[in-house]
Amino acid sequence: MHRVSGRPQVVAHRGSSLDEPEHTLAAYVSALDAGAEGLECDVRLTADGHLVCVHDRRVDRTANGRGAVSTMDLAQLDALDFASWKNPWADLDDEAPEVDEETRRVLTLRRLLEVARDYDRPVDLAIETKHPTRYGGLVERRLVELLDAFGWGGAGSPARVMSFSAVALTRVRRLAPELEVVLLLERPRSWQVATSMLAPGWIAGPSIDLLRDTPTLAARLQGRGRRVHGWVVNDTADLDLCTDLGVEAVMTDDPRRAMAHFSGPSSGPWSG
Repeated sequence: MHRVSGRPQVVAHRGSSLDEPEHTLAAYVSALDAGAEGLECDVRLTADGHLVCVHDRRVDRTANGRGAVSTMDLAQLDALDFASWKNPWADLDDEAPEVDEETRRVLTLRRLLEVARDYDRPVDLAIETKHPTRYGGLVERRLVELLDAFGWGGAGSPARVMSFSAVALTRVRRLAPELEVVLLLERPRSWQVATSMLAPGWIAGPSIDLLRDTPTLAARLQGRGRRVHGWVVNDTADLDLCTDLGVEAVMTDDPRRAMAHFSGPSSGPWSG
């Protein structure tokens, strides 16, 4: 990943999901415009083998349809509106700006990778594979194949893979030994288990609640040689806490606010 000197890297959680519909192209374009240094997404596999950026097992919450992502093909998902739930009264607003229909459709991971690749500055990607799923390890296999197609499957890749599943990350490292992986942690005592679950080179990814409620957690992980990434960090006091704890990257729903908070003299340049 591209590290930032003096503060955590700001990673847009599902894009600028505070202001825009999560996981839509509009959310990620907004995040990039806000200066986000990384983009976070969740991926699921469709019935016809495409990786799409959808958090939930079902589309019911974020689209004008119903059904499990894994039982639908890309064409079915592409016919749905993944944006109107965020502002259901937009059609009644005569002053609302015109909306590009592409920004309302399901976002494939391939399209998101293209956006990051073609942007005019370095952009990292934090990609979470969701489990359990009926496709098991096929998700990680398809993900690594796609990253390889972009030349991002090895050392120096701007992409890292995250999961709550140690089994999933083991699969990733077997397929792509040099790819960075992050084991996500959220249970209050999970740091005790994490020391045995974290394989060599893995990054620890505790929630902000875990970091806040267990003040020694970051230091204990770092003392064992672990890099630490935090999620989801939306409060400025928590941004400062992560900085003080030496957290390397933070995922946030509001990257614009995070970048503004870090825009003072303490924020440093990008480094390789």
